[in-house]
Amino acid sequence: MRARRMWAAASLVALAAGCAAGNNVRSVTSDADRFTLARAYRERGDCVRAIELLRIYVNSASGSADVDEAVYMLGDCYIATRDYASGEVELERLLREYPESDSAGSAAFRLGEAYWGQAKSADFDQEMTLKALAQWNSYVRQYPEHWENGAAQKRIAQARERLAQKAFKNGLLYLKLKLTEPARVYFQQVLAEYGDTPSAADAALGLALIDIKRMDYTTALTHLQRVESEYPGTPAAKRAAQERAKLERVMRDNDKTARQGS
Repeated sequence: MRARRMWAAASLVALAAGCAAGNNVRSVTSDADRFTLARAYRERGDCVRAIELLRIYVNSASGSADVDEAVYMLGDCYIATRDYASGEVELERLLREYPESDSAGSAAFRLGEAYWGQAKSADFDQEMTLKALAQWNSYVRQYPEHWENGAAQKRIAQARERLAQKAFKNGLLYLKLKLTEPARVYFQQVLAEYGDTPSAADAALGLALIDIKRMDYTTALTHLQRVESEYPGTPAAKRAAQERAKLERVMRDNDKTARQGS
């Protein structure tokens, strides 16, 4: 029995070498061998060949005990090759059709990666960022002990910061257009929903700049001082100090002019 297993393993190694040399994975006809070979390709980082084998396997071996793992591996390989949309399809399939699979936890995390790979920067629509964030939050709740939790928490922070940046940039655009009330809404959104992100300091500064534009200097001064005290060492705090110094000069000049006029 041991000799037969060693012979089978050696045969697969030789088969993999032959397929690599001839670039013809379709010469494998056994589903079991196809799955084993696909796993070997994936483990050594050759996801392109693994994908071709896995696509055949999941279609021809739908009743196999390993099909859920194969679907996960296929989705994971798609992500590795940056075909995020195809990865999304396979991972959603796994979670829908095989929710009790041993691969479900990893699939739940990687599905967030598939969404994130399709998301755009903060200058654009954030639909996929929102989907990724929702998926990672769901994963952490559903699989609190899973080994990818640490990575998910980092991804959640990244996604929240991107959404904060989007809201801040919207506010900044309205501020440049001198539409102060819409700008205020977006800056307040950053502080209310993403107050623990780096963009919070910029949003707080934005509120002070709105007050300056509205010539509400007393409120603006309070906001600027708050930015300096709550976000020390940040670029926003440095800018707040500069704006405060200018505003204090303006306020002194106004007071002087008022006294002279009286």
